[in-house]
Amino acid sequence: MENRNIKVQYKLYAPMGEEKKIEMIEETRPDMPFHFISGMGMVLEALENKLYPMQEGETFKITLSEEEAYGPFIPEGVQEVPVEAFFIEGKLDTEHIYEGAVVPLMNADGERFNGTIAEIKEKVVVVDLNHPLAGKELTFEGSVVENRVATNQEIQDYLNSQGGCGGCGGDCGGSCGEGGCCCN
Repeated sequence: MENRNIKVQYKLYAPMGEEKKIEMIEETRPDMPFHFISGMGMVLEALENKLYPMQEGETFKITLSEEEAYGPFIPEGVQEVPVEAFFIEGKLDTEHIYEGAVVPLMNADGERFNGTIAEIKEKVVVVDLNHPLAGKELTFEGSVVENRVATNQEIQDYLNSQGGCGGCGGDCGGSCGEGGCCCN
């Protein structure tokens, strides 16, 4: 299967909160569509497979089951970590450690991953290691801005950009934090 240069505008909806009310949780900006090169493993496989055959200008409403998206919520993924692990100079790093913060972590084998601070107690910090969208059905609504065969140079440029830039494939000039995607 050939690599394709794909750009899409979309809104992402998911059930949120106790009532599982469907809410828009992400939207690309018109001046910065989500951009990826297919076959690079940077996008949810089920989403990529559904976008791959679409043509420029085509609209879509794609719903991914929790299994196709980020898998089920795993209760064992919620861990209590001694509060001291988050100390800097003898006190809790409240600038970076607060409820809802996504923090980079590393296990004993040196593998890096993110966790979400779920709760801060007196002696422990409750960290949720599940993806923030685990256990949720995701619905993407939008349109295809571009879908064509990727050039070798585009593939190389895309691979080089992934070290520091996310969903734009390098087109953002380093500002992916403003419009990046949770999809990769």
